[in-house]
Amino acid sequence: MTKPSKPASPHVYSRVMLKISGESLMGKLPYGIDPEMVGTVAQQVKDVVATGVEVCLVIGGGNIFRGMSGAAAGMERATGDYMGMLATVMNALAMQNALEQIDVPVRVQSALTISAVCEPYIRRRATRHLEKGRVVIFAAGTGNPFFTTDTAAALRASEMNCQALLKGTRVDGVYSDDPEKNKDAKRYDRVSYMQVLTDDLRVMDASAIALSRENNIPILVFSIETPGEFERVVKHEGRFTIVS
Repeated sequence: MTKPSKPASPHVYSRVMLKISGESLMGKLPYGIDPEMVGTVAQQVKDVVATGVEVCLVIGGGNIFRGMSGAAAGMERATGDYMGMLATVMNALAMQNALEQIDVPVRVQSALTISAVCEPYIRRRATRHLEKGRVVIFAAGTGNPFFTTDTAAALRASEMNCQALLKGTRVDGVYSDDPEKNKDAKRYDRVSYMQVLTDDLRVMDASAIALSRENNIPILVFSIETPGEFERVVKHEGRFTIVS
């Protein structure tokens, strides 16, 4: 099994998985993709890659289509989830384009075979891309319905031997309640995997938490909307909550 190289000083991690939701790419738009926000995330990724850290990404598809909403409207859940997977491919291609425009080498690998626009997911090939300094974006989730992109991120992080899974959100960590709705919500600096499940803190779904715990991959939750925060969190600086 290929192992990532030793951490490049002063960073704590040498290979990380960045998970962001599709909603994060909406910016201030009601739906769809905000080019300005995609560019902001791409620049943060470039800054981290420039330090020698290997980066892979999983992006959700909720800004375009969410399988659960389709199921609620009477659509078969599996069909809705497959449509959601295609939405993640669109987001991955948008991020690929943004990264290429700022001269970051990048590859998109899809769990669904769409050879006209991206590579199929092959673990060894993805590992080789990372070793060559390329960013790898994993699209189409796990390729199976009933699994979220959170689970896909935890799965790919495990397969790629990532040392941490960084979840970029709209808030600066894990709270006891939605801080945008409840100003009295308690913020945590550190929580255990079990506490996340027991207290239903909604960091990621149960499958993703279980995978991360089994493979000893810490989850760092931070605000992707804060400029430069991705690099600071990789250094264990900035403001974040660690689940370990």
